[in-house]
Amino acid sequence: MGLRDRDLGGATFRMREKMIAIGDDYWIEDDQGHRVYKVDGKAVRWRETFVLEDASGSALCKIQEKKLSVRDKMTIEHGSTTATVHKRLLGIRDHYVIEVDGGEDLKAHGNIVDHEYEIERDGDTVARVSKKWFRVRDTYGVQVAEGQDVALILAITVCVDAMARG
Repeated sequence: MGLRDRDLGGATFRMREKMIAIGDDYWIEDDQGHRVYKVDGKAVRWRETFVLEDASGSALCKIQEKKLSVRDKMTIEHGSTTATVHKRLLGIRDHYVIEVDGGEDLKAHGNIVDHEYEIERDGDTVARVSKKWFRVRDTYGVQVAEGQDVALILAITVCVDAMARG
């Protein structure tokens, strides 16, 4: 078992690939198939806006695309935390930087388009994304390390997916 296949000790979630679109809602399931989070796509003027909700409909994170900035950016509002996700192109691979106001920044790197990448904080893997865990077409998994903010990590994954196809 390679480092990439090592269990992070946390929860694994099932996401639908490229299904995030304005006006669309979809469920994020746990590895048992239970609906645990919902992504609610809203059309708001010139921006893409998504809301990550828990299973009971309580809003956990608000995700907005910033269309008028020089570089594509998306912001996540999660309680008192604001994070900004932006893309950098390094060589042939995409690399995303997640700047967390008042916290440690994160980065997402790997094969973003094929949903085979990791999210790291200060060199430590906090989440792993892979299509290999589920045999369902257009589906990928997100494994969140134990002790991490699951809603924030899933919101980052929603941003990276939306930006990678945009």
